[in-house]
Amino acid sequence: GKKKEDVKLTVIGIGAANVATLRVLFADGFKPANTIIVDSKAILHTGRTDLEEKQRENPYKWDLCQRTNPEKRTGGITEALKGADVCISLSKSGPGVILPEWVKGMTKDAIIFACANPIPEIWPWEAKEAGARIVATGRSDFPNQVNNSIGFPGIFRGTLDVRARTITDEMCITAAYELAKCAEDRGISEDNIAPTMGEWEVFIREAVAVAMKAQEQGVARIKASREELTKQAEKIIKQSREMTALLMKEGYIPPAPRD
Repeated sequence: GKKKEDVKLTVIGIGAANVATLRVLFADGFKPANTIIVDSKAILHTGRTDLEEKQRENPYKWDLCQRTNPEKRTGGITEALKGADVCISLSKSGPGVILPEWVKGMTKDAIIFACANPIPEIWPWEAKEAGARIVATGRSDFPNQVNNSIGFPGIFRGTLDVRARTITDEMCITAAYELAKCAEDRGISEDNIAPTMGEWEVFIREAVAVAMKAQEQGVARIKASREELTKQAEKIIKQSREMTALLMKEGYIPPAPRD
């Protein structure tokens, strides 16, 4: 596989979700110069006068115009996907936002995160038939669900357990790497790349990793060992699960819909 600094990344949609995603990816070593971004109108580049004129209202887009796409590539999604290794799409509900023929322009064994809900920008089977090797969506009924619910509970638990003053990008990156380790430890495949919400032990490991990073960075108000943090997180998470189960059993929380 490629090193992250060599990965060609295409991002579709540049609202709050992808702005934050890019900030964390760049902090982790992915290169803005290897990144192409598409908004609802076209690819971002320094020639986008519409964004330059509105930079006071939306400074994030204009900043990304200046930091990404040094070749000044123009066009839409079709052009943006050419030669891309990874596509992260958080745009609008599909299908048809990303067409299979556009996926064919990506590199061999490409990875696609089509995360719009309730319908991803492209159906996973269409993306795979077009040449993508790994496809993830936001849907729990499709393989490789990518949902923020496997991230924020552990991040907040770790933050609270050491009374951190803030949540840094490095704490979020640490959480992501711990999620990856959890997946690797239990085994991964092309259709099973990330833990699920049902694997509750993951949240303990994630919380501990985040709390340790907070201490390392000097933003924690409480010092605690890895063992102490593990016991604390396990106790609180177990209590929460038991309370939820009891409330469901007694009918205070209705069962989840099956359809």
